[in-house]
Amino acid sequence: MSSRESPETSGQIRDININIRAQRNQRDLIDQAARILGKTRSDFMLETACREAEDVLLDQRVFVLDAAAFAEFQVLLDAPPADNPRLRALLATKAPWDARLANGWHLGGADAPRGDA
Repeated sequence: MSSRESPETSGQIRDININIRAQRNQRDLIDQAARILGKTRSDFMLETACREAEDVLLDQRVFVLDAAAFAEFQVLLDAPPADNPRLRALLATKAPWDARLANGWHLGGADAPRGDA
């Protein structure tokens, strides 16, 4: 069962207990978040913990290459990136807040122009 599935959707039965002690405010916070998502505390905690565990493990993946494959990998890393016109256009576009500042907008303050003015 993936961490993103509930036992109801995966057809698997949970048969292992995981016990955890928490402070009342931590439990209340978890319960509030679970309610917002329409989940039980157990479903919310298990899905969240599994998702975080997957992220940690993915960040720690190690791959092993022989000397020739590693040399080829280094050449690819050191090579200049391929031209990407769409990325170049995106990076050349001013951010909305930069365009507003260039047109006389000021951040904060009572004298800042309003969008409806």
